Amino acid sequence: DVKIDDCLGRKWQCATVQLDFQQPINFDMGYVGSDNTRHRPIVIHRAIFGSFERFIGVLLEHTAGVLPTWLSPVQAVVVPITDKVADYAWQVGRTLEAAGVRVEVDDRGEKMGLKIREATMRKTPYMLVVGEEEAAAGTVSVRTYRTGEKPAMTIAEVAAEIAELVRSRTFSPFVAYRFALAAVVWLLMITGVR
Repeated sequence: DVKIDDCLGRKWQCATVQLDFQQPINFDMGYVGSDNTRHRPIVIHRAIFGSFERFIGVLLEHTAGVLPTWLSPVQAVVVPITDKVADYAWQVGRTLEAAGVRVEVDDRGEKMGLKIREATMRKTPYMLVVGEEEAAAGTVSVRTYRTGEKPAMTIAEVAAEIAELVRSRTFSPFVAYRFALAAVVWLLMITGVR
């Protein structure tokens, strides 16, 4: 078993390599050896499928659910203040998507505060609020989950900032070491490196 420690010091089994003597019997497995007689093999298998879920659980605990931007399933959400700027919000979304950003546009008929609160609860790294001023200037109002509000930015600046976080694989320091160690062990297991 490969066990890793989480941020609370608990041990988690995240992968296992097993010698299986029973399944060759159950399936009446055999091979003809160099001595020209039938032999029963020993099966070596890795339990990786179940470990994937455990690994994600450990990762979420390590980060308290605040995944780094490069790993977050949704890196940015565009929130239009009113229906009047919905087209601009979609333009921002398409531009960011074309730049490789995983983005959603929340153009539901809900209040902006609710949309921001929901994006915050989902721990979305970037919330981009657009109103008539932003549409006229070709900018977005930026809120990040970790640091709060930032000055208005152009779409290209936001795309470049997110691209840099993705390129550098930035992680908060308290998580980086343990996550890197766990990731190396897990990757070695799934790639079959011994």
